[in-house]
Formats: sequence, structure tokens, C-alpha cells
Amino acid sequence: MSGAPSSEFPLLFLMGPTAIGKTAVAMALAQALDGEIINVDSAQVYRVMSIGTAKPSATERCVVPHHLLDIVEPEEAYSAARFCADALRCIADIRGRGRTPILAGGTMLYFKALERGLAPLPEADPAIRAELENEAARIGWDALHQRLQQIDPVAAQRIHPNDPQRIARALEVYRLCGKTLTDLLAETHSLLPEPVVKFALMPSLRPWLHARIEQRFHQMLAAGFLDEVRQLRQRVQLHAQLPSMRSVGYRQAWNHLDGETDYPSFVEQGIAATRQLAKRQMTWVRGMDDVHQIPCTDEQDLSSRTQAVLAQLPNT
Repeated sequence: MSGAPSSEFPLLFLMGPTAIGKTAVAMALAQALDGEIINVDSAQVYRVMSIGTAKPSATERCVVPHHLLDIVEPEEAYSAARFCADALRCIADIRGRGRTPILAGGTMLYFKALERGLAPLPEADPAIRAELENEAARIGWDALHQRLQQIDPVAAQRIHPNDPQRIARALEVYRLCGKTLTDLLAETHSLLPEPVVKFALMPSLRPWLHARIEQRFHQMLAAGFLDEVRQLRQRVQLHAQLPSMRSVGYRQAWNHLDGETDYPSFVEQGIAATRQLAKRQMTWVRGMDDVHQIPCTDEQDLSSRTQAVLAQLPNT
């Protein structure tokens, strides 16, 4: 794709931790900039999963066009590569209409993939993955994380010892091609057709965000989140190990409905997992370059957050 964008406003990233209020600010920005919103949330791409992913409402979608919501079934896998292809198509379509693309969400890997490109990673190998899982069952994921530390210390620092999926992937990549994940990730370039201006909503105080996360989780429960998961469990090909059901909240709900936890423990674990997700998202933001951070507090309303973004844009 080449040529200058047809809209007078730049391409926007709106990032930040879960529950901080990205949807409302994205909506306000879209209305102020004649924009359309591209979803950057790896769980909101799945159909049926609406309550637990806090998808924009039908009313919000009528007010502002949204893209990349409800595009795959929960039984399917959705990759960063597929997101990039879909997002680039949406950007071109929105620019073709003379409007402003606003990419909003909390899946930082997707933002990074667009901005820095996709590494030439090998396809997953079921045989090697099975070997690694057998090793983990025998010696533990801590031991495999220590092995990764010796092979690829940069990746080991980034990957938490309690994240078996990413530990296995990093070791799998090394076994497949003899290069570390870090080395392969360095062989990338931006996929974006134009410069981007990046914003992140960030909490001024961590306890404020924690309170919002807890409040929203209870709101999801009141809206029927467990019933949503019960309906999902009736789908014959859906199981707990699929990426959709490993999403924060869904994993804890599935375990609860399997009888592994009582209701109070499920709620506690769901809130704790969401807080951990928010922490990881904020760590991603702090590691990115040229991000305009917008501090968020109780005293700051939607209008002031939106104005804080608009004030740092050219041509506004």
C-alpha cells in the first residue's frame, strides 16, 4: 500500500490495561475525528463471547462502525498474523472512505506485530510440543524456564515462569530452527502503511484500577457471564485448552463449572487473573516507544481524557 492517507488525521493506537475505559474514549475520538474503530482485543474477535470480553454494545456499534468483532468461532484459533492481515485490510478500507482508523484494545502483541512486523517464526510442531509437555510433566515448567534462561535469557526475562504456553513456544522455536526467539523477533519491519500516533490510558493509582476491575467483574456476573460460559460448554468441539477458553475470566469460569472451585474462589481467581492481565498490559506499554500516556483518575471524566488525546494530535 502506498500514497498519503486520505484522511486529514493520523492513524491512532489507543492502548491500555483492561477496564480502564478504552471503549468510551475510542468512541469519543471516533465521533470527534470522523473515525471508525478497529478492535485490538484477542478475545473480542470470538462470536458468542460478549459478556466476559466486555464487547462494545449493539448501541455503541450503531453509533460508530466497529471492525474485527465477532469474526471467528470460539473453536477456531486466531493468530497475530491473521490479525495483521485483517487490520491492514480494515485500515485501507477506512482510509478509502476518507475516515480515520482508530485501533483500540489491550492485546499488546497485536499492536507490536503491526508496528514492528511479524518475525519469521516456524509453524508449531505437535511432536516437539508433546515432547516439551512430557518433559514438563516429568521435571516441571520451572526447570524448562531455567533451560530457556540458558538458551535465550532475553525471552526468559520477558516470559513469566508460570506461562507454560509461551515457555514451550520459545523452546519449540529453538529446537525447530536453531535460532532463539529473540533473534528471530529482531528480523522484523513495520507492516503499517503510514506513521502512527500512539496513546495509552494508564492509571494514576494502581488501587483505582483494581477497584474498577473488581466492579466490572461483578457487573459481568450480574449480566449473566456464567450462563454465557454454560452455553459455550454445550458446543461439542469446544474445550478448555482452546485459546478462546484460556482467555481471562473464561478459564476461571470453566474450572468453576467443572467443579474445581467454589463460587467465592472462582470470583476471587477471576478478579486476580484480570489484575495480572492489567499488570502485563501496563508493562508492555512502558516498554513501547513514543507512547503518549494519559493518566486516568476518578476525577478525570470522559471528556477530559478525550481532550487530552486530541490536544496531542496534529490538525486538531
